Amino acid sequence: MPIRTGSLTGVGGNRSESVRSRFHIVGFLACFSFLAFYFCVFTPDHVVAAASSVQYGSQTHASGKDLDWRVKLALKQFPSLLTKEIVDALNESTDDSGLYSVKNLRKNASASWRVSGQYDSAKTPATFKNKQDRYGVKEHTSNEANPASRDTPAQLARRQLRQKKHEKRVAYLLKQDDEMIVKLENAAINRSNSIESAVLGKYSIWRKENENDNSDSTVRLMRDQMIMARVYISLAKIKNNLGMANELQNQLKESQRALGDATSDSDLLRSAPEKIKLMGQVLSKAKEQFYDCNLVTAKLRAMLQSADEQVRSLKKQSTFLSQLAAKTIPNGIHCLSMRLTIEYYLLPPEKRIFPRRENLENPSLYHYALFSDNVLAASVVVNSTIMNAKEPEKHVFHLVTDKLNFGAMNMWFLLNPPGKATIHVENVDEFKWLNASYCPVLRQLTSAAMKEYYFKASHPTSLSAGSSNLKYRNPKYLSMLNHLRFYLPQVYPKLDKILFLDDDIVVQKDLTGLWSVDLHGKVNGAVETCGESFHRFDKYLNFSNPHIAKNFDPNACGWAYGMNIFDLKEWKKKDITGIYHKWQNMNEDRVLWKLGTLPPGLMTFYGLTHPLSKSWHVLGLGYNPSINRSEIENAAVIHYNGNMKPWLEIAMTKYKSYWTKYIKYDHPYVKNCKVSEL
Repeated sequence: MPIRTGSLTGVGGNRSESVRSRFHIVGFLACFSFLAFYFCVFTPDHVVAAASSVQYGSQTHASGKDLDWRVKLALKQFPSLLTKEIVDALNESTDDSGLYSVKNLRKNASASWRVSGQYDSAKTPATFKNKQDRYGVKEHTSNEANPASRDTPAQLARRQLRQKKHEKRVAYLLKQDDEMIVKLENAAINRSNSIESAVLGKYSIWRKENENDNSDSTVRLMRDQMIMARVYISLAKIKNNLGMANELQNQLKESQRALGDATSDSDLLRSAPEKIKLMGQVLSKAKEQFYDCNLVTAKLRAMLQSADEQVRSLKKQSTFLSQLAAKTIPNGIHCLSMRLTIEYYLLPPEKRIFPRRENLENPSLYHYALFSDNVLAASVVVNSTIMNAKEPEKHVFHLVTDKLNFGAMNMWFLLNPPGKATIHVENVDEFKWLNASYCPVLRQLTSAAMKEYYFKASHPTSLSAGSSNLKYRNPKYLSMLNHLRFYLPQVYPKLDKILFLDDDIVVQKDLTGLWSVDLHGKVNGAVETCGESFHRFDKYLNFSNPHIAKNFDPNACGWAYGMNIFDLKEWKKKDITGIYHKWQNMNEDRVLWKLGTLPPGLMTFYGLTHPLSKSWHVLGLGYNPSINRSEIENAAVIHYNGNMKPWLEIAMTKYKSYWTKYIKYDHPYVKNCKVSEL
């Protein structure tokens, strides 16, 4: 079919005209849209108000002025270009006077009118606000952007106040940061000072030989192998495989010899790795033949129970032996006492007298009471007191011992007089007034029930069985030297004040200040020993007894014997010895307290004890290994109360030097008895 060229050309021409017309229409609409936008944003307020009036039939401007004719002409075509949404926004953006405000439009504009990138400060995320506050960034408002806009004086004052608060807060936070940095630095310095240099060297990363954290890993491996060998030996015997049992037994002995007493890998013999390898091979063979989970578990459980019983038994034996060691006297001290006693009784009577006897009853001097049967311990107390005294010539020591040590005590201080101080030694067995008819303790000690309790102790058949009763049979609880402290006015009737000292103490400072302490009418000045719930009356007394529960407070604070200043005048007024006799008579069957002199002392001086500063008397060097060193060195008196006395082999080494520095190791008697080897 032939094609008509002209027709095609006509069609193409029509389409071009159609496209051009559409382009003109789009351009026309774009111009009017731009004109509308121009009038909304850039047209003066009164023009826009006029447009709004035309849309809703308004005739005049709010001010009543006639509009320019050009404006009227433009407004005739302007309303048809604005949608209802735009006109509503214009109406809402007018102020009370009827004038249009671009500022109000920006606040009330719909989403389509908001410019991308702007945000509402009221809807700013909290995290952004926090960051602004943290870094001190201030949000700029339209008032700050427009210099023509000025705040009222009230607004300006509020802004300045906020600025001052902000600056104050920033300064406070910076100060806190500085203080925290200083605290952390000080803590780090203190921590570094508390670590010994030896320990730092041990863990230094610059050392070539880095120690293994598990320095006993091989030792533990060998012990584990030995445990499993014992398990398989038992299982082999159950299954009658004596050959494997013997092989395991032989290898077990070899491992035991290789292990020996080693506690770390460095202590092991060179043959240890080979023994571990051989034991591993034997155990592997035994596991293939005898391993049964239930049987192995049962055997291990039985071994654990047996080991636990052995530990308990060893603990009891350890307690027994510790108490036994505490009540014994080392050979050196026994030797010293015997040699001195022999020398004393070889002296003629006129040479057994101490000088300055006139000071013994002078109440204006400083008098000490010391009751002891240990020559070396008594010498340390006297020497340490004199060496730290400001006026030694004013100090008087009253020593009381038993007849067994009377000669030794006299001879020692005759050979080693305490400088210008006065000393006197007496024998407690020569106090004729101290008899069973006057003293309840002496009467009770002679009774059959007391002998049974203290001496037989139900005839224990083993070390562990007798451990609980041994402490009650310590000689110090039976000696009258221990109870003589309740008879001080009878022993020293012409004295007004006296300082009582135990023989297991060391004096480190001048003690004359104790005589000037105001006891406020109390009899006893002592250091209290109670903590939150430790060393209170309920620890020492039987509060299930009605006599105890009625007369004493279980939470009352205990105090310590060892260094006590006694007012003997008040003692006589309040009849302290009579109070002691009363309670001692009531305790004949040991229903109020078990043993010792501290419980009756707490009862006798109840309400009559004045607490002294703890720096006068530090206790615990005979049982507590964790006493602060500065506390010990700052104390006037340190006390080795407990079983670990400084003259015993079981003494704690860290505290022993405070005591030994007052012993004259170069003395001939001390050398001959080898006391320096204690």
